[in-house]
This record gives sequence, C-alpha cells and structure tokens, in this order.
Amino acid sequence: MSTVVLDNVSKVYPGGFLAVDRMNLRAENGEFLVLLGPSGCGKSTLLRMIAGLEDVTSGDLWLGGELANELAPRDRDVAMVFQNGALYPHRTVRGNMSFPLEIAKADPAMIRERVIELSKALHIDETLDRRPGTLSGGQRQRVAMGRAIVRQPSLFLMDEPLSNLDAGMRTELRMEISSLVRSLGVTTVYVTHDQVEALTLADRIAIMNRGVLQDVGTPGQVYNDPATAFTAAFLSSQQLNLLAATVRTPQNQFILLDFGPHQIMIPWTDPRAYVISQHVGNQIIVGLRPDCLAPVPDTFEGPTFMGRVRALEYHGHEWLAYVESGLTAVAVPEPPDPRHRANGLASSVPGGRTRAIMRRLMPRSVPEEAEPHQTQEQVGGGTHRRADLIVRVGSRPVWRSGEPARVGIDVTRLMLFAPDGSRIDPPHR
Repeated sequence: MSTVVLDNVSKVYPGGFLAVDRMNLRAENGEFLVLLGPSGCGKSTLLRMIAGLEDVTSGDLWLGGELANELAPRDRDVAMVFQNGALYPHRTVRGNMSFPLEIAKADPAMIRERVIELSKALHIDETLDRRPGTLSGGQRQRVAMGRAIVRQPSLFLMDEPLSNLDAGMRTELRMEISSLVRSLGVTTVYVTHDQVEALTLADRIAIMNRGVLQDVGTPGQVYNDPATAFTAAFLSSQQLNLLAATVRTPQNQFILLDFGPHQIMIPWTDPRAYVISQHVGNQIIVGLRPDCLAPVPDTFEGPTFMGRVRALEYHGHEWLAYVESGLTAVAVPEPPDPRHRANGLASSVPGGRTRAIMRRLMPRSVPEEAEPHQTQEQVGGGTHRRADLIVRVGSRPVWRSGEPARVGIDVTRLMLFAPDGSRIDPPHR
C-alpha cells in the first residue's frame, strides 16, 4: 500500500497555461480518494503527474514516503485505468490481463491461476479467449481493470473509467469497482466529473475547479457542509438557489438577511449569528437547496418567501416548482482564470530550475492582477435577475402553474458564503 502526498504542487504547460495551482492533498494507505470537478479543471493532469506521465512544475510529490518528482513511471508501482480501456487489440482477454506479469517474468502457473481468479471476480471468465473487438464497452473496462489489478500494485489510478458506458452499466461497474478495490485494500485515486460516482465510491472527495482545490472531505462532509459555494452548487442534484442578501442588525435585536422583497431573521442565539454579524452592511451569498424549501399554508408562522408558480417540472420520483419571487440570483463564484502566462519561462527552463523559478512566479497569495477588487454590485462574480426560486414539492404537487406560492424555509440549512464563494458559517466537521 502507498500514501500519496501533494505538497504545493503546480503544473504549468508550455506557453504559460496553469493547469494545477498549488495543490496540497493527501491520500492515506488504502483510501479511495475521488478527484471531482468539471471538464478541464485539472484533475486528469493531477492524476498523470502522480503516474509520472506529466512532469511536476513546482512543489513536491511523495509516494509511499519517497520523493517521486524525478521517479520514472515504471518505478512508481502504480497501475492506471484509462477512459477508453486502452487494450491490446491483437491479444485475447487472457493475454491482456496476463501481459504485466509476463513482462515481470512471473511464474506461468501463477499467472494462469491469478488471471482465472481475477476474471471470475470481474465476471469476465467466459471471455478469456476472446479479443477486445468482440467485447462490449463494459466488458472491455473490466478487462482493463483486471490488467491493472493483476500485478497487485501499491496504487491504483483511474481516469474516468465509466464515462463511456450507459447508465445501467455504470451503476453495475461502480459497485464492482468499490467492492473489488476495497477487498484488495489498495490506495486508489479516481477521477470523475460525475457527482453520483464520487458520492457513492469515495472515502473522501477532493473537489477542483480551474486547477484550484475547492474542498476536501468525506461525501457527507462536502455535501452537507461544503466549504465553498462552488462545491455546494456542483454537488447539488438540482440547481442550487444562490441568492444575494444584505446583512443588517435592526437596533441590534437580531440578524436580518435582507433579500429586498423578502427577509429572513436569525436570532442572536443562533451559533452562526456572531460570524454573520461581521458582514453587517455588506452583501453575502445565501445558498438554499430545493429540498430545504417547501410549500406551506397561509397559517405557517416561520420564515417564508412569497411568489407565483411559473412552472412545474416532473422528475419521476418528485416534482420541482419554479417560483417567481423577485429575488436576486448570483452566479457561482469561481477562482481567477489560470490562463495567465509566466513570461515563457515554464517552457524554456528544464528540471529543477523550472520548479525553483515557478515558486518565485507563483507566490502563495493570488496576484492582484489575477483577482480584481469586487464591488458589492459584483458579488459572486456578477448578479442577475432570475424569476425562479427552485422548490422541491414532493411526489404530488400542491400548486399549479400561475398560482400564488408561499414557500417555507428551513433556516438551519442555510449556507452562507462571502462574495468570493468561501464559507462564512464554518462547516461542522
């Protein structure tokens, strides 16, 4: 087994494109760590650096306690599964799975035994004498996994191995991967852009955006107590309501979140009150998932938003309502665009000198030119009027389109963020 430690690791491609920005992350022995984020966020680049397929520009990469920046891929004792399987088309399933052991000159009897045993665990034992071109997509991915697992490496690296499969096959293979990897107890770093995969597979999830680590924690932690607005929005199965509100303290009696046409009162006895009060007079971002909003009767005395139902949307197991409420929606705040150039030095200076220079080029604090000052009008990277508040209304909607709507709010589940997207009320972890 092996630990993986990324210490302030950055990757700059020739031309100055910053793909991974000062990454600090650790995968423990036997842990299943998922790298999650949108396409182009740097997660596959990070995986390739761990594998040795990409050079580390700056920072240190440690594998099993050994500095691995200059270590050749063959010396890292890692096995990688790619998105497309990457099988040898001229070899049978048996030949593909046995190939790593043949290269290592293992005992032929041991190779046969291990391939048969593993093929049964992966449910491909009936395909051992077939070639990849005759297999389904799911079978090819099972063979690719078998080829990676058969030599029992200390570290598995998986780069979106299920993304080319249909939904049913993804679900089936997801369960196979989880049970098989955990039975082997091998440290695994798994890349995906699929939130369901991340939440169901991971021991911990590291969420990235534009090369920047946004959050890391168990699935329950990052979903229920996200550290950033980006994390909260990316992990929401339905669109997250992100709303602009001004913090006020009327006669110092309570905290008031002022949304314009609507207000929410937070008493001083609330554990979050003191932290929120530090933002009096300023705008913040309030995050509300659709399932913390619900239709309530006129007699309801708790905090509410009022509006009119514009549309209802059927999702099979539930309905969502889009309510015109006059609230100001906020775009998801994102880190500064990393497409800045480093004067061409990253592409022209080799080896250790590149890392030394990039440490000077990329200080720990973000340069002012990369993150201009945000005014209140620019909170969250820009605000816009949106007529719709997304409300979860259950399996039988109580509203119809065009009707007035009274929406109750579960104040305990409010998520509060600063204009840059960082969490104001500290997550409970």
